[in-house]
Amino acid sequence: MTNVIKRHVDIAVIGAGPGGLGAAIRAKEEGAKDVVLVERAEELGGILPQCIHNGFGLHYFGEELSGPAYAHKLIKKVEKSGVEVLTHTMAIDLDSTGKITAANNKGIMEIIPRAVILCMGCRERSRGALMIPGERPAGIFTAGTAQRLINIEGSLPGKKVLILGSGDIGMIMARRLILEGAEVPAVIELLPFIGGLVRNEVQCLNDFNVPTYTKHTVTHIMGEERLERVEVAEVGADRKPLAGTEKVFDCDTLLLSVGLIPENELSLMAGVKLNPLTGGPLVDEFWQTSVPGIFVGGNVLHVHDLADYVTESSEQAASNAVRYISSNKKVADSKITIKAGKNIRYVVPNSISGSNPVSFYLRIAWPLNKPTISIGDIYQKKINYYLRPSEQIRLDVPADRFQNLNNSIRELVVSCEGEEVTF
Repeated sequence: MTNVIKRHVDIAVIGAGPGGLGAAIRAKEEGAKDVVLVERAEELGGILPQCIHNGFGLHYFGEELSGPAYAHKLIKKVEKSGVEVLTHTMAIDLDSTGKITAANNKGIMEIIPRAVILCMGCRERSRGALMIPGERPAGIFTAGTAQRLINIEGSLPGKKVLILGSGDIGMIMARRLILEGAEVPAVIELLPFIGGLVRNEVQCLNDFNVPTYTKHTVTHIMGEERLERVEVAEVGADRKPLAGTEKVFDCDTLLLSVGLIPENELSLMAGVKLNPLTGGPLVDEFWQTSVPGIFVGGNVLHVHDLADYVTESSEQAASNAVRYISSNKKVADSKITIKAGKNIRYVVPNSISGSNPVSFYLRIAWPLNKPTISIGDIYQKKINYYLRPSEQIRLDVPADRFQNLNNSIRELVVSCEGEEVTF
C-alpha cells in the first residue's frame, strides 16, 4: 500500500504560470509562513516560456519583455521569497475543505492548507468543441500547440497554414509562421470584427499583409492522411453558413484560435460554483469562491488580455487569502449580487459586501463607439474611444459609492450604452 505524505501549510497555490508565481510571492510578502506552489510541468512559468514575442511586462514591470524574460523575473523572486516549489507534481483532487491530493515521482501526498489559491490558467478550444464537419487528417492544431512546436521543439507544423479565429495567439502565430518561411493564405473569423487586441491586428496581420475574412467560417475539412483543402463560407446574421458563398483554400495545416476555456476541473471537485458567462468560478470582491477558503486569480477566473493583469489579479487573491487566515477565516458577507446587463458580456466579481472599494472587470458584448458604462445608479464612466469586446475594462469604485445604497437593494446591474458599430 502506498504511503501518503501529509503536509500542513498556510497557503497552497495550484499552478505556476504568471498568476501562480505572483500569488505565491505576494502570499509570502503578506506574512504567510508556509507557502507551497504546486506545478504539474517540469518548469515554472506556465505558457510564458513558449511566448518568445515581446509585449509582456509593460504594466507590471514598467519595461517591455518577452514571455520567457517576464517569467524569469517572477521565478527569481519566487526563489528569493522562500516559497516551496513542487514541480512535476499533479494536483489530482481538491475537496471542499481545501485539502489537495497530489502525485509526483515520490508518491502521493496530501497538502492541507488553511487557504487555497487556484491559478490553473486556461486551455484552448479544440476542433471537437467546434464540430467542424469533414475528414480527420493530420495537420490540425490549436494555435498554442503550434506555438510550442515552433518556439520550444523547433519544428514547423506546416508550410501553408490557414488560421481559423482571430484570437491573440492565432494572430501572433500568423506572423511567426511567415517569419519562419511558411505561407498564411488567410485568417478566417466568424464575427464581423477581429477577436484579439488591436496591437496584434496591426503588428501581426496588417503589417504582414495577411488576408482576413470576417463573417466567415470553416465548413468542411478535406484530406486523406494529411490536410489538403479547407472549405470556407460566409455566414449570415445568425452565424450560419450561407449557401453559394463557399470558397476552397489549398493548405496542409489548419490552426484553431477560437477561444480559451478556464481550467476548472479541480474547482468542480471542490464544489465551487461556476459562472456560465466566463467558465470560471463565481467570486466575491475578495476573489473568494463559493467555497470558503478557496480563492482564485488569473485566467482560471476569466480570460485576461495580458499576462501583467493575470499576475495582478492573482496577487489580489493572495492578499485576501492571507487576510482570511489571519482573521480566523472571516470575511465580510457578500449581500449584493452583481449582474451583467445591456451590452455587457460578463462582469466580475459577482457579489460584494458594499463595505469596501471594489475593482470590477468586464467586457462588452459588441463594439461600441464612446460608450458609457454604469453600475446601477451609483457609478458611471465615459469611455472616449471605440471599444471592442477584446478589450478588458477595469472600474475602480470607491467604498463611499456603496454607502448611500438603500438597505433593501440586493442587486446591482452593470450596463453599457453607446453608439453601436455596424459592419
